[in-house]
Amino acid sequence: MTPNTLLWPILLPALAAVVSLVIPSRVKWIREGISLLASAVMLYLGFALFAVKNLELRIPWMGQGINFDLRLFHFSAFILLGLSGFLFLITLYSTVKMKGHPRIREYYAYVLLSAALANGAVLADNFVPLVFFWEGLLVTLYGLITLGRKEANRTAVKAFIISGLCDFCMILGIGILWAQTGTLTLSQISVKPEGLAVAAFILMMIGAIGKAGAMPFHTWIPDAAIDAPVTFMAFMPAAFEKLLGIYLLARITLDLFKLEKGSGLSLVMMIIGAVTIVFAVMMALIQKDLKRLLSYHAVSQVGYMILGIGTAIPIGIAGGIFHMINHAMYKSGLFLSAGSVEYRTGTTELKKLGGLSKVMPLTAAGFTVCALAISGVWPLNGFVSKEMIFHGALESGYTIFAIAAWVGAIFTFASFLKAGHSVFFGPRSEENPVAAPIKESPAPIVIPILILALLCITFGVANKLPLTTFIQPILEGHVEAGESIDFTGHALSVFNPVAGISILCLLLALGLHFFGWKRGGKKAYLASEPVHKFPVIHTIYDWAENRVFDLYEQGVIVLNGLAVVLYRGIDRPIDFVYEKVVTKTGEAFSGLLRKAHTGHYANYLAWCLGGLIVIAVLINALIK
Repeated sequence: MTPNTLLWPILLPALAAVVSLVIPSRVKWIREGISLLASAVMLYLGFALFAVKNLELRIPWMGQGINFDLRLFHFSAFILLGLSGFLFLITLYSTVKMKGHPRIREYYAYVLLSAALANGAVLADNFVPLVFFWEGLLVTLYGLITLGRKEANRTAVKAFIISGLCDFCMILGIGILWAQTGTLTLSQISVKPEGLAVAAFILMMIGAIGKAGAMPFHTWIPDAAIDAPVTFMAFMPAAFEKLLGIYLLARITLDLFKLEKGSGLSLVMMIIGAVTIVFAVMMALIQKDLKRLLSYHAVSQVGYMILGIGTAIPIGIAGGIFHMINHAMYKSGLFLSAGSVEYRTGTTELKKLGGLSKVMPLTAAGFTVCALAISGVWPLNGFVSKEMIFHGALESGYTIFAIAAWVGAIFTFASFLKAGHSVFFGPRSEENPVAAPIKESPAPIVIPILILALLCITFGVANKLPLTTFIQPILEGHVEAGESIDFTGHALSVFNPVAGISILCLLLALGLHFFGWKRGGKKAYLASEPVHKFPVIHTIYDWAENRVFDLYEQGVIVLNGLAVVLYRGIDRPIDFVYEKVVTKTGEAFSGLLRKAHTGHYANYLAWCLGGLIVIAVLINALIK
């Protein structure tokens, strides 16, 4: 392959996006066919480029070190392959799920353009094109969310502002790093996070974790789960943005900066990861809508990735990166399963569902595998990556972070026991009558779910394949002498204390679910109520549900308050001065002048003489 081949992952989906946009809505299946064909070609190209792994395209552009540089190496090739795979599955799924949508032209255009921009961001080896592609995703993010319900416009604005704030931080960090190193080429930068470089690290980290959806930059995701199309949730937050955000975070900690074990920055990342795990999973536990429940888990699982990478320990970093691809698999599968349920029943409210495993067995099977994978059940892929993160957290010397991760494991499994019990395995609810008999979804909907479920099994049982093929080469050259990067020896072992604690956590979750189920009158969607109503925790839940911890909503309140203060404290007083004081003063002087102008010549002559006398006196005073 020639270096120019690196342009195809960007140009091909972008061209397909333009074609999709210009095809009239009344033309059936051509748009879907072109989109599916383009995504299939992208998947083939992803495999071909992964086989090559090393390509560079250097195009002089604006001078001053601003060049259009693209670079393919092992890590970027791996992410590119993952992006192309998810694009193909989402496009196949969308041919049925999005059929008949009034803005179908925009939908495919946004999806394909998102793929082009994401590929460009992954391949970019210069900060300027990286920022261009990265920021372009803000536009497609906004557009895709607006394709949902009428309320989606507010959510789209919220997502745009929060993501834009994080992106601004990243740009500021890039500017500081440029000033420190004198170059914009990523592959030429490797600095210690000291002095001003610490600020650059933190700002760029905010950009990365904001894209991935970590706390406190996550609050638009649960709103989008309800307002945006479910295909968007499976495509952007579950797959593309997680892969991009964690990819950049790993590049920041491994390549651009040298993050050291036990350093202050390492501790900051682990704290963010642990807080994201626990707080988000606690919110997921009490949700009564399947899509909203999944959205909080999409946030919580990011915490594991940040925690693993933040340990700065090989097994933890590898676990965080492996969890990135595992999460994209099972979370996309879970959202697609929710979409399948919604397609046939018209709802994702837990209390209106139940018993669907009998009529939708393939969807139920795919959901079950993905739910067990995200819960860290042996021998699926989630178990492997979580165990690696647990080991990394313990090796960091801070046991509290491993405890936080285990707490997250308990409530993750409890959440999915509740969800699976409510939707598929509990009794059929009578609250949601459906006119036609419920049956399995069409093949284009079911096939992507089953493929992702199969990958969850494969990446767990045959974990040596993804670990040695995808993950371990990323860490080559980033480990100290004497450290091992062979993680396959114990990755599936359940005969060690760490795995034993993880299994105990799953048993606790099982007990918690059935306890809540019985306390809730054997209604699965109420299984989390004992935790919800627990003293003190109940108050915190109330605050969370009232958006007290929502960065965006609190920002809106502050800005509204500031607007009131400025309006009443500055704007209105200024208006009062101009409208009242100045006007009344002017009217008073005008009245005096009107009274003085009587029209008598003698009066005017007296004023003139008086003025001359005053002028003469002033001149005389100045001369002296």
